[in-house]
Amino acid sequence: MSLSFQAGVRSQEVSQSPRSLTVQEGERVSMNCTYQNSAFNYFPWYKQEPGKGPELLMDIRSNRNKKENKRVTILLNKRDRHLSLHITNAQTGDSGAYFCAGS
Repeated sequence: MSLSFQAGVRSQEVSQSPRSLTVQEGERVSMNCTYQNSAFNYFPWYKQEPGKGPELLMDIRSNRNKKENKRVTILLNKRDRHLSLHITNAQTGDSGAYFCAGS
């Protein structure tokens, strides 16, 4: 079964790639985010399912470079202003729009 992943809204401060992604169930999903403001120290990732509002999936603070919770991992490279979200063993319920933010 194919699963669909989409990037959320872009802003001038944060951009994401890829814009959309289709994977098979059980595969690994990776989404990337770059940000411009070096003063950011809090980085949440949100998930939005069709017809619903965005919900916080997981977040990381700038004093860490990795955070894991079951199948979801966030990696942060503060020097390169790069943030990534990885989901292992993708499941049907993982499909949706994902977006990162920084503050």
